[in-house]
Amino acid sequence: MNDYSIVYRLHAIQRMLERNVNNDELRQIINKGKVIEKYVNDSPYPSKLILGKVNNRPLHVVITENNTENKIIVITVYEPDPRKWIKNDERR
Repeated sequence: MNDYSIVYRLHAIQRMLERNVNNDELRQIINKGKVIEKYVNDSPYPSKLILGKVNNRPLHVVITENNTENKIIVITVYEPDPRKWIKNDERR
């Protein structure tokens, strides 16, 4: 995914600021994180949920890819709720 430009939805920017996640950390999660769910029916493009860690803190990042324009669109960033996620924040 290194050849893609990253576009941030306003919601994602707000969540990054709230959760103290910077661009470099987000790129690291996108490039090295683990895809734990895929949403193939999302529109206008399928999206995916990626699990990554920033300073040993688990984070989920939801992205979609516009392959025609080589863009990754960041939809949101959040800390997984431990009451809803098990096995290292990978399973509901």
